[in-house]
Amino acid sequence: MSQLYVELVAADRKVWSGEASMVRARSVEGELGILPGHTPLLGILVSGDVTIHGDGGAQTATIDSGFLSVEHDRVTIVADSVDAAGIQG
Repeated sequence: MSQLYVELVAADRKVWSGEASMVRARSVEGELGILPGHTPLLGILVSGDVTIHGDGGAQTATIDSGFLSVEHDRVTIVADSVDAAGIQG
């Protein structure tokens, strides 16, 4: 099964990067679920949780506003600030 490559970035630092099987986040248009093979997407995110599902289970970070970009199984999430207490390095 193919994987996503995910980068979670705060305004001042790279918070986390790695492979995942799925990413969930809330956009201004509703909940997004990104799986490998997803069509290209640029979405505006609202404050809330971003959940990254990987081999070690689900990890959650809390963000305030930002955006999400998906292209060729690469997911980039950029937020003004990120509380990454639920993310394992």
